[in-house]
Amino acid sequence: MNLQALIEDIRQQVLPFYDQGQVADYIPALASVAPHQFGFAIHTLDGQQFACGDADTPFSMQSISKAFMLALTLQVDGETLWRHVGKEPSGNPFNSLVQLEYEHGIPRNPFINAGALVVTDRAMGHFGDAHRHLLHWLRQETGNPKLDADPVIAASEREHGDRNAALAHFMKSYGNIDHAVQTVLAQYFDSCSIALTCRELARAGLFLANHGVSPLTGERYLSRSQAKQVNAVMLTCGTYDAAGEFAYRVGLPVKSGVGGGLLAVIPGKMSIAVWSPQLDSRGNSVLGLEALDRFTTRTGLSIF
Repeated sequence: MNLQALIEDIRQQVLPFYDQGQVADYIPALASVAPHQFGFAIHTLDGQQFACGDADTPFSMQSISKAFMLALTLQVDGETLWRHVGKEPSGNPFNSLVQLEYEHGIPRNPFINAGALVVTDRAMGHFGDAHRHLLHWLRQETGNPKLDADPVIAASEREHGDRNAALAHFMKSYGNIDHAVQTVLAQYFDSCSIALTCRELARAGLFLANHGVSPLTGERYLSRSQAKQVNAVMLTCGTYDAAGEFAYRVGLPVKSGVGGGLLAVIPGKMSIAVWSPQLDSRGNSVLGLEALDRFTTRTGLSIF
């Protein structure tokens, strides 16, 4: 199959979906992103690359960074991590406070904001500066030594991060955050603000398609079982409270971010990155979902 021709055709098919969503505005710096953009990139385990549209335009990772921070932390924390954060879908918005009280400060999964804050806190216990450790790793895996957080977006997140601060303080009251809340928040915001392109994201996600081993360096980051765990949680929890819709329509582990990006993994084959900043009501890229749906339907490549 000619994947380059396919993704270019899919791009034309999804462009009419422009304006069926809205650019995220609860972080003011994201509200200024030009809405009519779409990028699609594929990186296969045998080294092939395909891209179209705005695949070389940097965008903010936002919650996609949570998948990489989870992998880094799971590598060193092992099963201990799951005593501090669950593995189940939340069924609530990603920044909800509701479940934490019922569940005594243990977040439902590592991809809602509360869960990501716990994972960041656990990473700090191992690496000190968890954000810098993540950034170093992403620079290596993307091949871009200049990869960095967008300071404007990071500052905007800090300025409007009261809900995340409330989550962190609440969990600290239950003993599920060890470090100073402001330090955890700063590292979390900086990690979410890392800017990269679709090409770079697809390349960085290859280790999840390769059962935990980077095909670029040959280094094993996760055991085969741990890579399965990350992919499984991406499938069930990676797209906020729309994970069922993504599993039904796309059939792949996917992690989304409110910057409009989506990282999808086909184990044993490839990593896919899609970006378009207009979001649906649940915080996922409208064009991104449409594109991934068409890709797996037309190629027959899914985990099912």
